[in-house]
Amino acid sequence: MMKEFKKVPKNSKLAQLLRKKWFLPAVFISIAGIILSAVVWYQTFGNTWFDDTENNDEIEQIQDEFAGDFTNEEAQSVLQQQETIRMPVSDSLEAEIVTKFYDYDAPQDEQEKSLTYYNNRYYQSTGIDIAQANGEPFDVLASLSGTVVEVKEDPLLGNVVTLSHGDSITTHYASLDEVVVEEGQKVKQGDKIGTAGKNIFNEASGVHLHFEIHKDGIEVNPEKFFNEPVSKLEEYNVEAAESEDDDKTSDEEETEGDESEEKREVSFHITA
Repeated sequence: MMKEFKKVPKNSKLAQLLRKKWFLPAVFISIAGIILSAVVWYQTFGNTWFDDTENNDEIEQIQDEFAGDFTNEEAQSVLQQQETIRMPVSDSLEAEIVTKFYDYDAPQDEQEKSLTYYNNRYYQSTGIDIAQANGEPFDVLASLSGTVVEVKEDPLLGNVVTLSHGDSITTHYASLDEVVVEEGQKVKQGDKIGTAGKNIFNEASGVHLHFEIHKDGIEVNPEKFFNEPVSKLEEYNVEAAESEDDDKTSDEEETEGDESEEKREVSFHITA
């Protein structure tokens, strides 16, 4: 059943206002003024209180720049510090160290394995020589992540590649046949540097890789740092170790006296 609505009496105050011509336009103008005031207030204060878009854009830009710098430089350095120094060959490769680093603390038989005979002289090895038992060529891999700073062809050592790893640490790969990197190239640990080959200086080792690690420009024994974090090498005091070796060399020369020319021991540096 429909309800009956009562009509507004003609003499009521609301009816009288509605009949006036200025009433409805005044109402619309008032509403429009309220809306306009709200819009102006929001644009003036609302963005600052609730959504500071301009400032947010500046903050995001600073954050992006900072994150980019950290990713490209510091993050790479942090990741590199977490790396362990690896043999520069594949883990699956049946390789052996055929020439050791000349260590003054090593027994005499090991020191003899650390000598290379060339041009009627014995040279103390400043690195290690790695070869396969079958004498076949093999891939040479980056021991650490770094940047290729030098690629050269040496008349005695063959092709030589040098990588820089920051903190005055470099690795050197000599007696290479093929080289697959170029100067300025960034490489990751395990990336291929080239293939092992032969050289004139150590013909007795056949196909091999001559590998060196330098700290502050001084050769260190790679075997001491294989499977060790880079931080251990960074903390290594090479100057103290070299001074100790020099003292031992002087003592040995005084004890042994004159030595025959055929058994004279000298060092041959890869960077010479």
